[in-house]
Amino acid sequence: MMTDDSVHAQAKTPSFQPNPVLKPLEGLVGDWEMEISNASFLPRLSDRVKGGPVLIEWVQDGAFLVIHMGDKSPGPPQALWLIDRDDSTPNYTVLYYDARSVSRIYEMSFSEGVWKMWREAPGFWQRYESTVSKDGKTMTAHWEKSSDGSRWEHDFDATYSKLN
Repeated sequence: MMTDDSVHAQAKTPSFQPNPVLKPLEGLVGDWEMEISNASFLPRLSDRVKGGPVLIEWVQDGAFLVIHMGDKSPGPPQALWLIDRDDSTPNYTVLYYDARSVSRIYEMSFSEGVWKMWREAPGFWQRYESTVSKDGKTMTAHWEKSSDGSRWEHDFDATYSKLN
């Protein structure tokens, strides 16, 4: 016999079919190690530091994709990225939140191994581009920033190495 509590628990954790609009991203799923370089926030521009682990995994049986990033300084702060896409549009939406209590919304594309994210926010525009290696084991990326969307400056480079 099912109790009210067990019925309530089942309602809170439904089973989903994998989201078909996220299928192109399945090669990103796994454990990665991130290295930061060429960054203005490091003591020297030539410094290379481990940015910490990056876990990319499915949520709710593939309904969403989530990225858990970082665990230490001087790299980027610990962050969560939640990815999905409206099935009527070509671009994905990324919800970002980090340990500094910063929330951002990015647009994203992923095509033929090139991953791009961007946001147009007054005073702080950002864009990201990463290329996934043919064997899917390395991503080389860079971030850029702009105060007005017309003059861009390099922010930092990141290299991701897949651990599994």
